[in-house]
Amino acid sequence: MKKTTCAACDCELGPDVIGVKLGGKTVEVCCQECAEALKEADAAATTARASNNE
Repeated sequence: MKKTTCAACDCELGPDVIGVKLGGKTVEVCCQECAEALKEADAAATTARASNNE
């Protein structure tokens, strides 16, 4: 069986994964805390890219 890990903290994923959409792709995380952390990081990166393109 293939083991997968959380996209945020690299912990092994259990049966209750959470899918988070980032940039048109869905990544899997282990908990709501990791989901929020990824969403915040993606929002900050998107804002930084938009500021650099001006």
